[in-house]
Amino acid sequence: MASARKRARPEGDKEVEADCTFTIEYPNPGSKDNKAKKRRRTDSASPAPAPKVPFQPSPFAPHGRFLKDPSNNMDRHYRVSPAKEWTDMTRYNSFVLNGVKYFAEGFIFVANRSTIDQPRNPGQIVKNMDKSQEEWVARILEIRAKDEHHVYARVYWMYWPDELPERSRYNGKHVKGRQPYHGLHELIASNHMDIINVVSVTAPATVQQWDEGNEDEVQPALYWRQALDVRTMELSSLVERCICKQPENPDKLLINCSNKKCGVWLHADCLAHKTLLDTWQRLGPDKPHIGSAAAIKQETGADEPKRLLSPDEIGAASTAQASIDVKMEKENPTNDLPSSSTIRSKQKSDIITIPTASKKHRGRSKNLTNSETGEPFGFTAVVFEDQESAPVIEITDLRNIVGGESSWKESLKCLACGEDIQ
Repeated sequence: MASARKRARPEGDKEVEADCTFTIEYPNPGSKDNKAKKRRRTDSASPAPAPKVPFQPSPFAPHGRFLKDPSNNMDRHYRVSPAKEWTDMTRYNSFVLNGVKYFAEGFIFVANRSTIDQPRNPGQIVKNMDKSQEEWVARILEIRAKDEHHVYARVYWMYWPDELPERSRYNGKHVKGRQPYHGLHELIASNHMDIINVVSVTAPATVQQWDEGNEDEVQPALYWRQALDVRTMELSSLVERCICKQPENPDKLLINCSNKKCGVWLHADCLAHKTLLDTWQRLGPDKPHIGSAAAIKQETGADEPKRLLSPDEIGAASTAQASIDVKMEKENPTNDLPSSSTIRSKQKSDIITIPTASKKHRGRSKNLTNSETGEPFGFTAVVFEDQESAPVIEITDLRNIVGGESSWKESLKCLACGEDIQ
């Protein structure tokens, strides 16, 4: 028989540190221990009926799957101890605390040590707050009371991503804490059961399930899409996006390929990372970026002098212009992207310290960060999306190179099919 460990209760406040002597156990209905207890009772002179093992159907149905249990069964058998004291109490559908009515099957905020001195108005959501300092969130399964001073709720805990224990597993790998795909207001449903004294409840909570398959759905303030089965410590699967096969972070931009035959959703971080790699391969550590307009002017000499020049000045200007043309043509005669082998031969000592980008990692690798600028390769890239035009990426040059453009925009190409994104 497994015993559930209670979440640590707040300390230092008698009202919030409400006494609760009930604990949850998870018996196996078909175990030998239970059968032996039944036989002992039937052998007695006054046989008592074997206690039923309560069954809790899970209120959560994640859209993803568990590797160890494809049926997605998060239901649990449980037993409250002391059992008689629990069952002797009256069961209710709701309770009222500080003028606020709470219902079974509803979500609640529960005070912890960090939030005792931070009362919250009902329905108010505090944003940009460290999740380790926020209240716990739970879903009420059952309400029982001995009297108005002894009211208890049996709950399933919701986890903040930061609270994921190190034994958690996702896609067969161990994970701990917040992952790159977790949003700021994301919760994780679980079948971690507990019993709390309702005086530790601070406010009602609104939590909705997010269906990743519905691409037009807007996430509410608090939402969940993933579940944790505490019996196996396994997280349910999520929809894989982009060529990196990582889930979507709803707080970050996702770009849809306009090619109907492709239609892949791409992380803006992955698009920016690929652009930075290509820009470095093209320009290296010291070559300026020459835009198309500037290149045309240099090739045709489109700029006319502002005044008439003397013969001596004309000769000097022609010589200077010729030297500039030759220099630019030598460095980049066609304005095409140079090959990686050419860059490596010229800047081998610089390139050798930069590893090849791995498709298994999303976003930017820390190993690719320039120590002086704090940005990869001395460039930054930001993806802009406009409902009325094609998305573009803006690149900013932080290398302090003389000549060329310090900032420019480029169109985006799909990382999967290579077509321009319209």
